[in-house]
Amino acid sequence: MLLFLSVPHPRPPGARTRAGATRVARWRRQRLRLQQLRRLRGLLRGLRRRPGAGSRRRGRMALCGQTAGAASLPSELIVHIFSFLPAPDRLRASASCSHWRECLFYPALWPQLRICLRVSPTEQPRLEFLMRKCGWFVRELRVEFFAENYLSGGGGPGEGGGADTRTGGDEVEALQLSSPWLEVLRTYLELVLCVLLSIRNNRNLQKFSLFGDISVLQQQGSLSNTYLSKVDPDGKKIKQIQQLFEEILSNSRQLKWLSCGFMLEIVTPTSLSSLSNSVANTMEHLSLLDNNIPGSSTLITAVELERFVSLRSLALDFCDFTAEMARVLTDSNHVPLQRLSLLVHNVSVMHKSLDNMPNDEHWKALSRKSTSLRVYIMAFDVKSEDMLKILKPSIPLERIHFDSYVTCVSGAIVDLISRQYDKFLTHFILMNDVIDTSGFPDLSDNRNEDPLVLLAWRCTKLSLLAIHGYTVWAHNLIAIARLRGSDLRVLEVTEESIDFDQGELADQDVDPVHNLIEQVSLGLSQPWHAVMDIESLSVFTEPNRHFYREMQSFSEDI
Repeated sequence: MLLFLSVPHPRPPGARTRAGATRVARWRRQRLRLQQLRRLRGLLRGLRRRPGAGSRRRGRMALCGQTAGAASLPSELIVHIFSFLPAPDRLRASASCSHWRECLFYPALWPQLRICLRVSPTEQPRLEFLMRKCGWFVRELRVEFFAENYLSGGGGPGEGGGADTRTGGDEVEALQLSSPWLEVLRTYLELVLCVLLSIRNNRNLQKFSLFGDISVLQQQGSLSNTYLSKVDPDGKKIKQIQQLFEEILSNSRQLKWLSCGFMLEIVTPTSLSSLSNSVANTMEHLSLLDNNIPGSSTLITAVELERFVSLRSLALDFCDFTAEMARVLTDSNHVPLQRLSLLVHNVSVMHKSLDNMPNDEHWKALSRKSTSLRVYIMAFDVKSEDMLKILKPSIPLERIHFDSYVTCVSGAIVDLISRQYDKFLTHFILMNDVIDTSGFPDLSDNRNEDPLVLLAWRCTKLSLLAIHGYTVWAHNLIAIARLRGSDLRVLEVTEESIDFDQGELADQDVDPVHNLIEQVSLGLSQPWHAVMDIESLSVFTEPNRHFYREMQSFSEDI
């Protein structure tokens, strides 16, 4: 009698149980990956080999064959290879064959897009291609629009053609009729539409940031309606953009970061109502800034802010941040706020009231709620009397930036800041672009001690000091370097802002400039030179752009 025994095939461990099904699947995936890696290793070995004359044809056939060719690699493996390459090399590698090109825009390779886009018709096809490929799946999208050479004179702001407050009536009239600027504004609206249309159905979007560099309209707020009426007479495009923005908010399911700065009436006071309660309750960063909001209107109210219970960072126009908002942020159901960025703009101060701003008790309550709260303030052309109202003693002020075209900062304001915020202040920036033939203002005028030296002495955490357009005496600059030493990581002063005493200039044995460089370098324990060109100053940008970028890094540094 013959006995037949059937020997079963070996099973992976745990295959008989339901709990082992997952382990079996994982084991099979690992085996598949191992096979793919072996194939890749064989391909790389063939590429490294240099066959002789007799075997050159066989080597060529092995590389071009389907079993070992680069085009035969699995898509997952190609995507894995691409993930180690920077974007330029990734684009070059995708040109090798159609299969690799198809793998270029795999969602895992583009989790985030950061685009700095020049407002030009030549950019539109490129933007449309990129957004068509990535807009439906990208998780983090940051777009900055900037315009250059958009005035009829050919120069941007600060190049003789900018529409600042010194512009006369004839120049304003010419600016209104500037056809190049109208074309740029028309292109700007088309580019914004392209971005919003591509992400309208993206439910994976987690971080969304928009910035529009339309600085002429920001400084001449009354001109915005004139331009828009010429470019968009019936208002259909602006309304379409506003509806698309609200549609994106209503479709979002994972949005944690929303930032919209100076986007020319794209955000309205009703935009945030499009967010569902679940998304609003989990939002961690909110930034809404627009100088074109008329009258007393605000982009967010205290009632709307009550839904954002998980906010860790917030950026608003200072006139929109009211005492009622401060009270809402101190409620027990709100997560402690850690970063607060406030823009104090002369346009907002002129059209809105400071009567509703938080008082010192509100700031004390906010600081008690969150001991790690830090505040960043940028003041643009704000009068000293208004700054005295704004700078409450209990503000945990870490960074402050003064930028002016008309109104200069007084020494009393600098002295007040050094006394009130000595425990928190790390960044102090003074920028002044006032054209004054009599020279730069001197903060130490009629004072026993220079306010900037006192600032360096009192503020022990000061790590960045940048000055342009204010007189800085050479001996005071040496004193600042010695007081702060290597803790002052950035000390930027333009050469035209530095002045010397008559005694230093009269000494024939010592070169005052060389001595200044040597003494400041010794004090800082690192090589130092005055900034020769204002454009090489790290903070030299259009004020709104600098605030937006500084706010982004300030909020991300939690």
